[in-house]
Amino acid sequence: MGVLTYAAEAPIASGIVVAGRYRLCSVLGRGGMGTVWLAQDELMERWVAVKQVDLGSDWSGKTARKRALAEARAASRVEHPGVVRIIDVVRDDDQPWIVMEALSGQSLGAAIKEQGPLPVEQVVRIGHCIVDVLDAAHRAGVVHRDVKPGNVQLCDDGRVVLLDFGVAHVPGADWRPPPGGFAGSPAFVSPEQLQGGEPLAASDLFSLGATLYAAVEGRSPFDRGDLFATVLAVAEGRMTPFRRAGRLTPVLEGLLQPKLGRRWSAARTRAALLNL
Repeated sequence: MGVLTYAAEAPIASGIVVAGRYRLCSVLGRGGMGTVWLAQDELMERWVAVKQVDLGSDWSGKTARKRALAEARAASRVEHPGVVRIIDVVRDDDQPWIVMEALSGQSLGAAIKEQGPLPVEQVVRIGHCIVDVLDAAHRAGVVHRDVKPGNVQLCDDGRVVLLDFGVAHVPGADWRPPPGGFAGSPAFVSPEQLQGGEPLAASDLFSLGATLYAAVEGRSPFDRGDLFATVLAVAEGRMTPFRRAGRLTPVLEGLLQPKLGRRWSAARTRAALLNL
């Protein structure tokens, strides 16, 4: 999830009004943590994106509200134009909703699906934008834990925005994943996340490397079309060979180092991208 695209002439597809103010119009995306709607803010007369937090059978209303507030607070801790702006967190009939700015454009994932591999020059720019966002997040103590093409928005005004802080970790929070699980998406997660390790800034940088690889090569370096095979490829560090990355190859190799001590930092990555 994370596609917050809006259209200026979006039709009204729902009569539901949240918190007496946000009229739901159409579904923008669905994910494991909930559904994102395009909505009209009838008070301020503007478009917004509203996330309906999933109240699954294993979630109490209290737990869902806590998770919604944690997500909103994590995103709000990062003061950077490359982070989706949180407007409000509201409750309607015991259902928590996160209200965010609505973004134009499309996700990086959608762009890859429509266009195939992107030009190296464009991927370099995307990489520079996202590493800058991640550096700001890490300085604020936030580890995103789910950097992937679907959570990167390419806006029509040129902004590159990191979305969906639903599994982000902040200082003092319980970072332990559920038994037998891990935070993140299999084809983009770091080896240490697969092992259930503590959230680290370096893990986000590994996921950034996998994301940029997917942008320039057309698919994740570890995607094997099967969950078990994909997870095994990440754990063993078996990447699909580079074909189109060109001068971006050294940066991707540095970010995708399976050993933490050899993985590139945000500062080194930024400097290398600036020199490409």
